[in-house]
Amino acid sequence: MNYITTTDNTKLYVKDWGTGSPVILLHGWPLTSDSWDDHAMVIANAGYRAIAYDRRGFGRSSQPWGGYDYDTLADDLACVIEQTGAQGAVLVGFSMGGGEVARYMSRHGGKSVVKAALISSILPYRLKTSDNPAGTEQGAFDETAQAITEDRAQFFTGFFKNFFGVGLLTQPVSDELLEWARNLSMQASLKATLECLRSFSTTDFRGDLPAFKVPTLIIHGTEDKTVPIDASARAAAQGIPHSTLIEYDGAPHGLFATEKERLASDLLDFLGQ
Repeated sequence: MNYITTTDNTKLYVKDWGTGSPVILLHGWPLTSDSWDDHAMVIANAGYRAIAYDRRGFGRSSQPWGGYDYDTLADDLACVIEQTGAQGAVLVGFSMGGGEVARYMSRHGGKSVVKAALISSILPYRLKTSDNPAGTEQGAFDETAQAITEDRAQFFTGFFKNFFGVGLLTQPVSDELLEWARNLSMQASLKATLECLRSFSTTDFRGDLPAFKVPTLIIHGTEDKTVPIDASARAAAQGIPHSTLIEYDGAPHGLFATEKERLASDLLDFLGQ
């Protein structure tokens, strides 16, 4: 099965590797399911079924004009679960993908889900407000949207250096990997890129956290400049019952590349529990 069709006739590109208990991998913004390939291989080789898909508007999926709000994105996930027959699934959401996991748990009652993992996730609320003082100012997100509109290829060049923790004295990933990530991002429609930026920066998931009724693993880097840990993982861990937080000391946002072996090991341990 290469594609599934959502309730609004959007085509979602799906990878379905291996056999066994299903593990559904949700990618971050502005990437595609390809960003999960290394871990999907590890998961499938360990005897599980690794399912990853391109979010609507990204990669090889359709690029509709609308549907980039988290209610629709959670409904897309529901379609993936139903049409792949992924019963007893573990959901693993990276960055923006953590929002789909949370909204699915609340909107669809966590149907067919037995565990969840949030990796560098944007939960619980990215925007700075009077009752969320640790969030990020709206102006910062507005500047990002403006830069993307003006020259998104140039914007993503700088964005991924922060994403993977590249600096004057640090080079945790190759230049080629940075170029690969930028190329993945350029596959998305401009509309999807901007609308998903709006969704993950303004959606308040604090009310979704109690809907996590299953064991939940939270992993986050302490030096994440893209989604700072104090306003995300540490806050989410306090709001999600039955959750375990693992902090990667000194690690940036893009853990799937910079901490590849450790992340794979921690995910397999969690799956095996």
